[in-house]
Amino acid sequence: MMKKVNVDHLTKIEGHATLHVKIKNGVVEDCRLTSIEGSRYFEGMLKGRRWDEAFEITSRICGICSTGHIVTSIQAMEDALGVKPSPQTLMLRELLTIAERIRSHATHLYFLALPDHLGYESAIAMIPKYKKQVVSALTLMRLGNDMMVLLGGREMHAVQAAVGGFRKFPSQDAIDDVRKRLEKAKADAVATAKLFAKLPVPDFESPCDWLSLYKKGEIGMHYGDLKGSDHTFKRKDFAKWLKETHESDSTANFVVKKGKAYFTNALARLNNCHKFLSPDAKKILKASKVKLPSKNTFLDNFAQAIELVHYVDESIRLCKKLKPKKEKIKDFKIKAGHGIGVIEVPRGLCWHEYKINKNGEITFGNVMTPTCQNLRAMNEDIKAYLPQILKYSESRIQLEIEKLIRAYDPCFSCSTHFLKIKWDKT
Repeated sequence: MMKKVNVDHLTKIEGHATLHVKIKNGVVEDCRLTSIEGSRYFEGMLKGRRWDEAFEITSRICGICSTGHIVTSIQAMEDALGVKPSPQTLMLRELLTIAERIRSHATHLYFLALPDHLGYESAIAMIPKYKKQVVSALTLMRLGNDMMVLLGGREMHAVQAAVGGFRKFPSQDAIDDVRKRLEKAKADAVATAKLFAKLPVPDFESPCDWLSLYKKGEIGMHYGDLKGSDHTFKRKDFAKWLKETHESDSTANFVVKKGKAYFTNALARLNNCHKFLSPDAKKILKASKVKLPSKNTFLDNFAQAIELVHYVDESIRLCKKLKPKKEKIKDFKIKAGHGIGVIEVPRGLCWHEYKINKNGEITFGNVMTPTCQNLRAMNEDIKAYLPQILKYSESRIQLEIEKLIRAYDPCFSCSTHFLKIKWDKT
C-alpha cells in the first residue's frame, strides 16, 4: 500500500523548499530536499558590469546577509586588482560584519529557533511567559542594527564600505557610545548562551564533515585557510576541493567537497576555533559540557549563542582599540585580474569569485552562499535522522525535521539560485 502526504511550506525560515520522502517496509529508500525558489540570475547580471558595481549588485542577493556579500565582494575585487586595505579598514569591516552577525544570530535564536524548543508558534506568542527573553532579543537586534547604520550607512545594503577603504568614518564619540552599549548588552548575550546551553537536543550525528575559515588565535572571520576535520586548504585552491552541482528538480545549486556533502555554520567555526573564544564565552562552553568538535547539527543554535558572547566581547575589544581617522581610499590601477573572496557570514562561508578585463569590466562571476553549500548536508542529515523518528506521527516527524533544517538557519531564497513534505509509503 502506498500513502502520500503533503505538508504545507515550512515556516520560520527564509525561502521555500520541498522534501520528498519514500519509505518502503519502514526503511527510508529515498530522501530529496529541493528548493523551489525562482531563478535569480545574479551571476549573469554581473557580466559586462563595471568592477565597482559588483558589491552593490550582489548585496541584493540577501537582505539578512547583505553586508556579508558586500565585504566578500569587495575582498574578491581587491584580490583581482591587487589592493591591500589599511589596518583601520580591516577593523571597520570586521566591526561591520560582527554587527550583522549579532543582529542575525539574535533574530534566528529567539524568533526562529526558540519557539520550536518551547512549544510556541512564534516569539510573539512567547511574550506573556518569556517577555524578558524577547526583550533581550530586541535589545541585541537593535544594537546590531545601529552598529550597521554607524559603520555601513544604513541597516542593510551598506553604502560606506568600498574597494580600498571606506567612504565615511565614524567619530570617536560614536565608537565610544557603541562600546558602552555593547558592555551593557553583554548580559543579554550571556543570558542567551546560558539559555541555549540548557535546551535539550536530540542525540544525533551528521554523516557530513564540516568546513570553516581557520586562522590561529581567532575565530575565523575574513582571513585564513579553509579547514575541515582532517584537512586544510588555501582559498586559492577552492576549485580543487569544492564543486557546484545542479539537480533538475531544484532551482538551487548544491556544493560538494571532494564529491561529499559538508556543513558550514557556527558549529563548524567552533569545531575548528573554540580554543580561541573569549574567556567568558569559553566559560559558558565549558559549563555546558558540550564536547567539541561535534557533528550534532542541532547544536548549531547553541554555537550561535556562544558566538553572540564572543562577538560582543570582540566588538568591545575593537572599539577600545579603534581610533578612527579619515583615510583616503587606496589608489590602484584598473587591470585585468582574477580574484577570490571568502568570509564567514552568520550562516557559514560566503564565496565570491570574479574575473575582470583590462577595462575593469566583469567577464565572470561566481557566488556560493552558505545555504547552497549546506543543502546537500541538510539532505544527508534528514536521511540519517529519519530512521530515529519514524515511530512518531507524521505531524511530529514534520516538526522534528523542521527543527533539524532550521538549526542550519537556512536562506533558500539566497541560494542564488520552506517545507512541503511529500511522503511515499509502501
